Amino acid sequence: MEKDELICKACGFTSFATGQLGHGRFTTDGNIRPLGSLLATGSPLIFSFCKNCGEVASIKVAKPERFN
Repeated sequence: MEKDELICKACGFTSFATGQLGHGRFTTDGNIRPLGSLLATGSPLIFSFCKNCGEVASIKVAKPERFN
């Protein structure tokens, strides 16, 4: 999903930012982990969101290969 092509569904704004939830290294705080696996480090989540109102346009798992 290209950030330049997005139009916010909530407010119509066209400027978006990208941010990360979770660290990915040495800690699992905020990371998404496989169900039933308490020891897996999982992966951070990448959010694309409207700079005007904060509406989230997309959520992506940064390292999906950790779920194979």
